[in-house]
Amino acid sequence: MSTWSAPQSDSLFADVDGLRVHYKRAGHGSAVVLLHGSASSLHHFEGVAALLSASYDVIRPDLPGWGLTGPRADRNYRVPTYAATVARFLDVLGVRRYAVGGNSLGGNIAWNLTLDRPDRVSGLVLVNATGYPEKSLPAGMRLARNPLLRPLLRRAMPRRVIERNLRAAVGPHPGVAEDKMALMVEQSYQLMSRPGNRSAFVDFVTTDQPDRSAEITRIAVPTLVLRSAGIDGQRFARDIPGAQELVHPDGGHLLPEEDPRWVGGAIADFLDSPAHTAQSRQGGRP
Repeated sequence: MSTWSAPQSDSLFADVDGLRVHYKRAGHGSAVVLLHGSASSLHHFEGVAALLSASYDVIRPDLPGWGLTGPRADRNYRVPTYAATVARFLDVLGVRRYAVGGNSLGGNIAWNLTLDRPDRVSGLVLVNATGYPEKSLPAGMRLARNPLLRPLLRRAMPRRVIERNLRAAVGPHPGVAEDKMALMVEQSYQLMSRPGNRSAFVDFVTTDQPDRSAEITRIAVPTLVLRSAGIDGQRFARDIPGAQELVHPDGGHLLPEEDPRWVGGAIADFLDSPAHTAQSRQGGRP
């Protein structure tokens, strides 16, 4: 079994405001930034990145609190803080113009970043994204909000709990066979077991997030909304002017891992579209 709790041969690190951000970068051309969701890591977009890196400069960070980046010293896990950290991370890398996409929390961060740095973002991709206040919480997050369970979860996150949450998050799509599910569980378990990551998860879940959903209508960049038919679509396709929406018939919440070919193909078509190409600038590696 591979070890995901240590740097790999293609691991890179960037110092960003006191954080040592772990990331991977592959390909050439216009930059595309892919942001994973909560309790996840950059591995979430691995299959999608492999498809896109043939034509684009694909950048995947481990967001603070997760993966090999680990926890923030200030324990500030507000979504606008995440967006500011991603913007600073890209400044450190010297990437001035980029498309940004994310799944779940990553999508929430992506649209917040688009609102805060419209001069930098050429396109936005939201994959089962969050951000509207009525979004229901997964079972694992509800557990972490229980004041009796919080101290226990900071010390241990049982493998069976991780597996149960992952199984509940995927749909009936045949892309998640038992061997792939075992891989997802092992990755999540190893990375959640790294020092500080369990506490960061509890801190994130118990953080009061600001409601910026009224600002979503101000997003003015080309936008692609990808969602699974059985997932609450929020209202991004309605509220973002000109947004295009594609619906996967049988995926779950973790669509980039369940069907990376579908997600990667949809993103590639979007990035190649005249609407996005007109917005794009030379921000990637030559």
